This record gives sequence, C-alpha cells and structure tokens, in this order.
Amino acid sequence: MTSTQIISHVGFTAPVANGNYNLFEDNIRQIADLGADAVELSLYGEEIISGGRLIEDRVARIVEITKNYDVRYTVHGQIVSNFMDRENLEYQKAVVKAMLELCDRVGAGILVHHSGKAPMVSKSRLPDLDKMERDALSEMAEIAKKYNVRIALENIFAINDEEYRQTPAEVAQSVQVINSPNVCGLIDFSHAYIECNRLGINWREQIRAMAPITGHLHIHDSFGRPYSTNKFYHPAEATALGIGDLHLPIGWGDIPWDDIFDELTFLPDTILMMEIGGERFADQQAESLRLARALADRVNNRKLAA
Repeated sequence: MTSTQIISHVGFTAPVANGNYNLFEDNIRQIADLGADAVELSLYGEEIISGGRLIEDRVARIVEITKNYDVRYTVHGQIVSNFMDRENLEYQKAVVKAMLELCDRVGAGILVHHSGKAPMVSKSRLPDLDKMERDALSEMAEIAKKYNVRIALENIFAINDEEYRQTPAEVAQSVQVINSPNVCGLIDFSHAYIECNRLGINWREQIRAMAPITGHLHIHDSFGRPYSTNKFYHPAEATALGIGDLHLPIGWGDIPWDDIFDELTFLPDTILMMEIGGERFADQQAESLRLARALADRVNNRKLAA
C-alpha cells in the first residue's frame, strides 16, 4: 500500500509487550481504536529472534495478530543496531536480515534502523566508521529490495563527547552515498534538537538538510536539553526538569512544530509516527493524534497548492 501524498499515514509506536501476545494485541487495538492508521511494531522486544534466527512459532503468532487490524505497519529494529560495531558486525547484520524478513511477514514497508555509534576516534579515522556503516547498509538494501522494504536510517544523539554519532546532515549524506531506493532517512526531531544543542550547531539547518531524503518521521516533544544527569528515579522527574530524550506529547516541550511543518517536505508516502507511549500518556494520545494530523495537512496541503 503506497500513496502519492507526502505524509500518507499517521500513527503511534506500540509499546514492547515482552512476548505477551495478549498485551501485544491490546497495544495494537488501542492504537487502532484511537483512529490512527499506522502502527510501529516494537519487535526488537518480543523475543522472536535468537542468534539471528527467527523463532517460527512466535513469528506465526505475531503474524496472526497483525492480520486482525486494518492499519499500515512499520517495524522498529533493534535499539542497539549498530553498523559501526566492528567486533559484532556479522551478528548485527544477521539480526537486520531477520528483521527484514519479519517486515515481509507482517506486511511492513519500513524497518527503522538506528544510525551507528562508536568510541570517539581521531577525526582522520571517522570516515572509516562511516564507510563501514554505509557498506553494511548497502548490503542490507539488496535484501530489503527483495521484500519491498525501505530501511529508514534514524538520527540519534551522543551521550557525551567520548561517543561518535553522525549529525542529521551526516546521516543524510550517508543515505545519499548509498543511493538506494531501499534506504531513506528517518528524522527524529527531538533527537536532532538534543544533539545539535549538545554540539552547538543549528538544528533547524540540520533537519533541513535531512528532509529531502527522509521517508519516515518520529515525533515526540522535548526541550532539546542534553543529558547533564541520567539519575532520575522516575521519568516524571526528567519531564519536570525538561532534560533529555523525554518522548513527551506534542505541545509539552518547546519544539516549534508548526514552523517546521510549514517549511519542510519529505519523500512521498512518508509515515508520521509518534513515539508517545500509551502507558505514560494514554490520556494525551487522542489530542496528539489530532495535532499530528494537522501537521501532516500543513505539508500535504502546501504540496497540493504548489
């Protein structure tokens, strides 16, 4: 299922169910009942891949459940996926291959893949890390092509100066170098906000550079404040301080959503996915869905008027 619209579907990421099939289905049902038309499956947390191999009876149950709902599915790959992990690169690739097959089995056209990280090295050695990631993604793109899946490369933030992460503009450059229809960018606006503030660079310029190659969006609010401490006893304490990757409902932080969506456009058939958990913010999801649809309309209506 594809669309000529720029933003074709709006939905939420389903929480991890930890292999509990009843909860897995409940999570999808709750999102569908809100009126969302897309669900991102957090399959990295469902214990259905072991050493790079699919556990068939569990996969079959997942597939059976997903067929019950008329929504567009995407899949979130491993949080720890990392094609800059030289020591475990073959294991990393084996899991992504399994994830691509899972996408095919549940009818998902997008696999979310985190951009890589490594211990910071001298500037002259950073291109080697970038090449390792790009080579692996190019290899995976050939597999993704068989399944008609796009790997969506997501911008992430570093915790401190000892960790190497690409900026959003550098993620976009990787996608351009790979030059495959089966690899696109994924803008996580809050991640970009946090990382660019950490580095002291202009985050609006960074996401502007990434937008033309972007085919998937992660939406959640924050204040763009890099971690100065991670010692929170409860997530609400981080929210109160406005520090870190908060995954807040739209409007709870200070990201200028209207301005961004009045300016940027993306690849056709982009899905806007909200990472706003139902466990914490179930009472806020309906309003976030309304606001997200309005953001999508800003892009789609502007494109139509042009």
